[in-house]
This record gives sequence, C-alpha cells and structure tokens, in this order.
Amino acid sequence: MAGDSGADGDNSGTGTHPTKDGKKATIRDVAKKAKVSLGTVSNVLNDPERVAPATRNRVLKAIEVTGFVRNIAARQLRGGGSKAVGIVILDSSNPFFTEMIRGAEDALRQEGYLLIACSTDGSSDREAMYLRHLEEHQVEGVLITPSNDDLDQIIDFHDRGTPVVLVDREANSGELCSVTVDDVKGGSIAISHLVEDGHRKILFVNGPMSIRQCRDRRAGVDVALKGQRSPHATDWIEVIDLEVPSLSIAAGEEISLELLNIDPSISAIMCANDLLAIGVMRGLASSGSDLLSRVALVGYDDITFSSLVSPALTSVHQPQYDLGYAAARLLLEELSDSGHRHHEIRFTPDLVVRESSIKKSSPA
Repeated sequence: MAGDSGADGDNSGTGTHPTKDGKKATIRDVAKKAKVSLGTVSNVLNDPERVAPATRNRVLKAIEVTGFVRNIAARQLRGGGSKAVGIVILDSSNPFFTEMIRGAEDALRQEGYLLIACSTDGSSDREAMYLRHLEEHQVEGVLITPSNDDLDQIIDFHDRGTPVVLVDREANSGELCSVTVDDVKGGSIAISHLVEDGHRKILFVNGPMSIRQCRDRRAGVDVALKGQRSPHATDWIEVIDLEVPSLSIAAGEEISLELLNIDPSISAIMCANDLLAIGVMRGLASSGSDLLSRVALVGYDDITFSSLVSPALTSVHQPQYDLGYAAARLLLEELSDSGHRHHEIRFTPDLVVRESSIKKSSPA
C-alpha cells in the first residue's frame, strides 16, 4: 500500500462547505491539515485501498475537520462516473410511486448509487425536459414510467448512450428493459370478486383512456365478463363506465357528487386506482351520504392508505416496492454487463379483500 506519495495534479476541485473565513474548503486545505500530498488526498477519495490505513484515517479526519465536500462534477469530467441514477415518474403525490421509488433506492444504495427523482405530472414536455437535464448531469442510467404511449424520445435518449428501464410499462419492441404488472389480470380479478358476490350492475370509475393502465384495467373487466353473459335477463351483468380527467383524490371527490343520484340498481363501484376510490369515500362522507353502507367499493394499487381509511378499502395489490427494486436491478445489470440483453419482468397482482366490499345486499 502507498503512504503519503502521489501525484499533485488532482483536480477534485473546491468543496461546497465554507471554512471559518467564509471560503470553501479545498483539497489543498485537507492536504495541509493532514500533512500529506494532494495526490494522497485524491487517492483517499477515489482509490482508498492504495493508501495505508493510518494515513487514510488522518486524511478522513482532516476532511471532517475542514468540512471539505468533494466536487462530483469535476470527477465526472475526469471520467469517474456520476454514480447517480434518475427516476422519472408520473405523479410524486401518489403513494404508489413513493413506494416504488423506495424499492429502487434500496437496490441502488447497495451499489453506492444516488437516486434523483423527477415527476412529470403526465406531461410529455416535462418528461423531455427532465431527460435532457439528467443527460446533462451525466447520470449513469434512468428508470422511467412514460408519460404516454410514444416511446420515441425515451428510445432516442437510450440510443445516445444512457441505459433506460421502463417501470410499469412494457417496452413492446424489445429495445429496452421493462418491469410491469399484469393490469388486465388485475381488472379481471377485481370485477370477478364483485360478480361472485352477486353484483349485477357495476359502475366503473376510470381515468383517461389515454393512460395505458386505465385501458388495461378496463380490458380486464371485459375478460372477466366474457363467458358470463347469458341470454337470461336475470343473469345479465352490466358495467357502466364513468371517465374522470385524472387518477386523483380530487377527481374522486368531485365525481362523488354525481354518485348521490346513482341508479339504485347499481350495487357496486370499481375505481381504476385507490386515490379515486378514497376521493369517492371522502366526498360521500362530506355530503353525509350513507351510499357506501349499501354499495360495495373496490380500488386498485393497494397503497398504504387503503387499509387505514374507513371502511378499509378492498384493492388490487400491486407490488410497488418490488417494481422499483426489480427495475433498479435490471439497470444495474445493464450498467455492469456489456453483453446485457433486454428483457421484461412481469408481476401478477392479487386482490386484498377488506370491509368496503364485504358482501352487501344487491338489488333483486
């Protein structure tokens, strides 16, 4: 192992922590405090195993005392890599994405990576802006839930040299890795639960059909009902669609006012996600309506709040944490393996039955 020796030509740059005189601590301040060369400080920062333990500890103590913070941008310019990964999601206020980010962060932290989160609010323009900024900051890879079906700008971004993994969206073309949940299956098991409990007229509160998840969950409803149709009127199952502009609590609260005049033959409501369902519950509670004592309610995602509301919400469970964790592992594989081949991981959802859909008397 090396001792105090090393080249003095390091450009780790100025730190971001001010010294007592108001100036930022630099690598020179650290070297002076530890009584070593600039090269030794550089080795401690970038290649610590080359430095003898006693010397390394002295430098680390000097870093602590001076308040020096390394300049990562300078390290990147020398080809050291940013050790940063971006994650671009649709909505940072949705707990579904919060848990997904936590999974990705845990996987990346194990390998020493920093995760930078960006929220597009479903805007393709904002998505393009964040991809540009992440590229300018030389992140080593990106995890992304696309804002729409058009993947061209994401594929172009990948082709310029930054690995990308799609989260909660399949790649289709095989040009990218992806981690998804079978939302058709999810929609199917949700509606099947209601049908099996005897509900024959069901309201489906859905988000914009421009969102792939909304389309797939509605397609799952049709899959479940296929084969259950009967020429006998008493066996006929009807699903009434009601589309709202966003998958949010506010949209659910707003639509709840319309539900006060609900067709009395409707005995169950399925919502495209939990935020909509919770919004419906809040709106009905604010109005003083007892509708939920008579009508079953099912959500989708099984976010943390689903089990905490009253009545506790029945919901299709998505493995949110596992989505993020698996996506990050795929990205790490691509970063470390030059022969990496793109593939898709698909999770199967299941239903968590709670109080909101416990069998209620359905109309005769």
